[in-house]
Parts: sequence; C-alpha cells; structure tokens
Amino acid sequence: MSSPSSFADLYNFPAWSKDHFTLNSDGEVAVLNPLDPSAKPVSLYGIVEELHSRGIASPVLVRVEQFLKNSIDGLHSAFGQAIESAQYKNRYQGVFPIKVNQQSKVISNIVEMGRPYHYGLEAGSKPELVVALSQPLSSQALIVCNGVKDAEFVELAMMSNRVGFNTIIVIESPKELDTIIEVHKRTGMKPRLGVRIKLTHRIQGKWQESSGDRSTFGLNTLQLINIVDKLRAHDLLDCLVLQHSHLGSQIPDIIDVRYAVSEACRYFSVLKSEGVPLQYLDIGGGLGVDYSGDKMASETSINYTIPEYATNVVETIKYALDEAGISHPILVSESGRAIVARSSILITNVIEDTRYDADEKPVVSAEDHHLLRDLADVERYIEENRLQECLNDAQYYRDEMRALFRRGHIGIRETARGEEIYLYLMARIKRSAMTSENLQVLEQLDQNVDIYHCNFSLFQSLPDSWAIDQVHPVMPLQRLTEEPTRKAILADITCDSDGKLENFIQEDGLKFALPVHRLTEDPYYIGIFYVGAYQETLGDLHNLFGDTNVAVIRLTDDGFDLVHDTEGDTIAEVLSYVEYDHKDCLENFRATLDRAVSDKRINGAERRAFAGFYRECMNGYTYYEL
Repeated sequence: MSSPSSFADLYNFPAWSKDHFTLNSDGEVAVLNPLDPSAKPVSLYGIVEELHSRGIASPVLVRVEQFLKNSIDGLHSAFGQAIESAQYKNRYQGVFPIKVNQQSKVISNIVEMGRPYHYGLEAGSKPELVVALSQPLSSQALIVCNGVKDAEFVELAMMSNRVGFNTIIVIESPKELDTIIEVHKRTGMKPRLGVRIKLTHRIQGKWQESSGDRSTFGLNTLQLINIVDKLRAHDLLDCLVLQHSHLGSQIPDIIDVRYAVSEACRYFSVLKSEGVPLQYLDIGGGLGVDYSGDKMASETSINYTIPEYATNVVETIKYALDEAGISHPILVSESGRAIVARSSILITNVIEDTRYDADEKPVVSAEDHHLLRDLADVERYIEENRLQECLNDAQYYRDEMRALFRRGHIGIRETARGEEIYLYLMARIKRSAMTSENLQVLEQLDQNVDIYHCNFSLFQSLPDSWAIDQVHPVMPLQRLTEEPTRKAILADITCDSDGKLENFIQEDGLKFALPVHRLTEDPYYIGIFYVGAYQETLGDLHNLFGDTNVAVIRLTDDGFDLVHDTEGDTIAEVLSYVEYDHKDCLENFRATLDRAVSDKRINGAERRAFAGFYRECMNGYTYYEL
C-alpha cells in the first residue's frame, strides 16, 4: 500500500494546501487550524457527513473562521514586521474591498477580526457604502470610496465623517470633482478626498488590462494637475489626504509590484511639492493567491509570499521618499483576494458518471455484421508493439458502423453493440498502454475521459472558471489511500455544455482531466478550494439554480462547531429574483388542476396531493436532492 500522501500528490496537494489542509490516516482531506498548529486535523469528509446529518445538504459552501482570521493576522503581521525591519516611520492600515465578498457574515467577521488593526472597508458603490456605514468599525479605520459617484453617494460619504467615520472620497474623474464641489457648497460639509492616478506601468498576467494608462478608472497626469488647481481655487486643497493607484489584480510577479509602487511614489513626491497635504498612500489591490502552489509567476500562481510582498512595498516606498526628503505616509492596501480566497470550500457530491470504456467483453456471433466481427477481432492482436494499430482499427470500424447506421443499412441494436465493443477495446488498449508506458497511445486515450456529473452550478458558484478560466484546486475528499484509476472532467447539473470544469491543477502542471475513483454506492465528494474571492457574489441564475447552502464552522479541540448556517435559495426565492410571484405560480397551477378535475383526468384527492407537492417543491432546494 502506498503512503497516504502519494495519491494526494497527484493533485499537487502538498504545494497548495500548506497550513490549511492535510491528509489523515483514512485517506481523507483534513482541515488544519493555522492559528493552532498543534490542534488535531478535522476530516473535511466528516464535516460534510455531519452537516448532512443536520439537514445541510450538498452542494454546500464551507467557510472556516480560522482561515479568515489567519489571513487578516498574516497580512498585518507581515506589514508590521516589514515596517519595523526597514525602520519605516509610519504604520500600515488596510481596507477590505467589499466587492470581493459582499456576504454579510463574511464582512462582519472581517470587521470584528480586523478591529485590533483598525482594518477598514473599501466601497465601490452606494450599496457598498451603506454596508460599510452599518459596521462597527474602529474610529481610525478607513472607508475608502472608489467607483463612480453621484451626488447622493458623495453626500452620504461626507455625512458619515460628521458622525465619526473616517471616510475618504477618491476622485476618479474630473466630473466627480464638480459633483463634490456642488455638494460641499449646498451642504456646507467639507469632504476628505483622495485621487486615483493611472500609473503607466502595466503588470503582466490575466488582469493586465486593469493596469496601465489605458485602464478604465483614474486620472492621467493632466487631469491630476487640473484637479489640484481646481481644489486650490475652491479652497479645498487641504481636503486632499490620500493618493490611490490600482496596481492590478492577482499580480503574479513581485517585480511588477516594485515598479508600480516606485512610480506611485514619484507622483506622491510631486503632489507633496505642490503643497498637497497627503497623509495616506494607497497602493490598491493586487496581492495574489498561489492557487497551484507552484511559487512561480503564472496565471495560477505567484512568485512571492505575503511577507515578501510587504517587504517589497515598504522598502520601495521608504527609499523613494527618503531620497525625496518626504516624511513617510500611512500605507494603505486594498487586498481582497488574499484575505478571503482560502476561507471557503465548495463541496459537491457526484451524482453519476458517463464512462467511455467498458469492463465486460460483449459476445459476438458468426451471424453478426462483418464490421461488428472485425471490431471485436481487434482484441486478438492487442500487444505492446501493435497498440497504435489497434487504436486506429477500432476507431475505423466503429466509425464505419456509425456511417452505416446513418444511411439506414444497420439497425440501432447492432450499432449499440458496436459502441459497447469499442468501449471494451478502449479499456483493454489503455491497460496495455499503461503497462508498456506507451505515452503516445495514452495521450490519445486521455481524450476519452469520463464525465462525472456533479451537484452544483458552475455559473452560480464558480463564475470565474467559466468566464475567465480561473483555476481552483480541485480534488476528491476521500479514498486518497486508494489509487484513482479513472480520469474525468466535472460537469454541473445545468443544461449547458459550458457547465463543466476541465482544467485541473496537478503535480506536473495543468491537465484537462482530474484523477478520480470509480464510483460506488457510497457518496463521493469533490472539494473545490479557495473560492472565497468573488465566486460567492458574481453568481448567475443559469437554469435558476440559486445560492448553495452555506456552513460557517469554527475548529475546536475535538472537531468543529457550526457557528452559522444559511439555507440555500428555495425555488420560490429564485423565482422572485426574475420577477415571478410564487403565489401567482401556485394559483395558476391550481387553475390547471381544476381544469384537470373537470376533464376527469384526476380526482379531488389527487388534486389536493398534486397542489401540495407543487407547493412543497416551491419551498425546496434548487439543487439535486437525494
């Protein structure tokens, strides 16, 4: 028997799971407590089974409180140590971008866990500002207002300062300043302001379009100077306290961070020389997550750690501003992905599989069509030096039979038997190719992987996987002491061909199929990890599949506590999102039942039962229920 870790290695598990997950002696993925390394790991498979016993069915999104706290503590500790080491003469004060995960329980936990650090929030819209103003932030915590702002947004932000919040309106465009001045004159309230500057340095990676001077938001150099002059003319220059630039999202290469921060420092120095009383330097987002664990600059990884990121930022700013003779500002970053991505795991059960090989040998007789006999005869010469020949012949005879069926020359039963023989041959050829390590044939056979049909909606729970090919770690939660003998893509339960995962992190790079185990009568669970950033709030109601069940857990000495759970959307709730009234639906269905009674299709008792079942379905889970 191989060691438990050997089959987990197939998923590059040791590289991306560090400090968060391990493998227990039963071959199950187990959750570690990063705040207490001595704590006993808790089986994730066991957690799911316990949740099921409490009526919380899969698919379920599991959030681990300690993961979130560890991320918040780690970010602030990294900046604290970097500031101390570089002898930086000010502090770090971060804000969390609400857009990254707007869920109420997530935001309230972030605020509570971040209070010791005066951790704040970034609001990019009026609704997000309303959320921010409902939170018990510390008096020093920042609320940074980005995005397009109308007069109501601006007035609400100004008003918040009057009642004790530390809210800064970041000017994104010249027109926005006109709105701010108008509100100031009308209300008499003075704003606290920032400016968002477009940097010319463009990062590399998936999100490079969000950086550089062609990025959507922010001011170019000419607009910046005009805004400074206009603020001075309206006696509002003293309100301008923050400079902001967005470096990019999920920056893979730390060198890009250095270059962008260095350019931001140049603007900061120039603005200070213009008499702008800047207090904060906000370097925006960009701190990445190493999804694959490869520790390299790629679309699934980053070539730095959080301490390295903090050190690079602090050192670059200190050296640049010391050289310019400018006092050090309060450092601000808007790291969102790095804070919440690791805290959530989407767990789905596999409903069934579609296989493209077969174990049992079909029986062929002399009366069968000669193509069927020729196809079956391929098994006779399956040997090491003829595998490619066997593969070619099997595909030829199978395709010829399909052509005869289309032209009406053979029947559907013969065609079905031909498909069965072909699948059997694929299994035999694959076993021989694996034994002889014939990589050329194995590569061709890999195109015929299974489809594992999983109980989730890609569009609702993993929209970035569909829209921008975001790759998350994916692996089975159990049976990892047992060799996975199958390979599969994962299909969701929407009726859309795009609803599938077919790009997976593995020990030798990204592969289009996932190693999986043969299904048995027992439930088989797949975990999709690091989905806390964006995936919970960008979901689409494709096929009207709603939010999944959510379980927030806190790890304990002897297992876990269920801190909070939220039932997934009912059908009635989802229908309301697309402007259906569930009462109208029920009334219309009852009218149909009444007509059926009148037509004597059903009786009164059946009418009552059917109406009750319809109502029960309306209040049920949108996903597949066992």
